[in-house]
Amino acid sequence: MPRNFGPEVTLDNPAFIHETALIYGKVHLAEGVSLWPYVVIRSEMHEVRIGRRTNIQDFVMIHVGNTTPTIIGENCSITHHCTIHGADVGDNCLIGINATLMDGAKIGANSIVAGHSIVTEGTVIPENSIVAGSPAKVIRTRDNGVANAMNAAFYHENAKAYARGDHRITEREEFKRAMEAELKRLTSAGQI
Repeated sequence: MPRNFGPEVTLDNPAFIHETALIYGKVHLAEGVSLWPYVVIRSEMHEVRIGRRTNIQDFVMIHVGNTTPTIIGENCSITHHCTIHGADVGDNCLIGINATLMDGAKIGANSIVAGHSIVTEGTVIPENSIVAGSPAKVIRTRDNGVANAMNAAFYHENAKAYARGDHRITEREEFKRAMEAELKRLTSAGQI
């Protein structure tokens, strides 16, 4: 266990964890998760759970709420400078740059939260939504699942490369093949 992790952190074969990530309390990282530079996750009570192939990008802060855990689903992208505080994020979601999700907020699967949005306490966002603003409101309904899953696939391939010391995977033919295969898999699974 890295020295900047507490003893209750559970790692289930993450793809990449940057050396500057700080994780303390009851935290579970599922298979393929990536944590990028300066991520901070704390859970002194309740828990934080992060699903398969989800990427937590640079400078994200994740904490629990006073009465709520933080649960983030599979194939999500939590982008740069986000704050997730005691919220629940469904599968295949993208949380835009510098967005804030507060205690008890629930983001339905296949949704996008626009950058700089603030999802206030207890707000429930239905599946397949695009939300924006402060406070955030649904501005459109659309299934964003495939696009969001592809963004997560991009980060998953990038994370595996970073773990090998390769910081330019997008220039490699193997990356293009992996992305084409993932799109084909999602298409054949009826998710488009």
